[in-house]
Amino acid sequence: MMGVVRWLVGAALFLALLFLSLDNAEVVTLRFFRVASWQAPLVFVVFVAFVAGVAIGLASGALRNARLRRQVRRLRRESSPREPSPSGPTDGHPPFGVG
Repeated sequence: MMGVVRWLVGAALFLALLFLSLDNAEVVTLRFFRVASWQAPLVFVVFVAFVAGVAIGLASGALRNARLRRQVRRLRRESSPREPSPSGPTDGHPPFGVG
């Protein structure tokens, strides 16, 4: 049932964006600081801006995810029990079963 709803929402969104793009197919001019200009269909400009936004969002999320993974790894290393040293305990008490 949830899959059907997802497909219906996806199809409705696709159709809405399709009709929006067909209504905005005129050519626009982008000017870059009065140095250069570029002409392209408005739908293409909007699509490029959308893709750039998604790419920036995914990159920032991936960087944050990597930073959090490093932090979790470091915290796990710090909180894991230490291996006993070969020379015995260092707190002055004899090991279990001795004494």
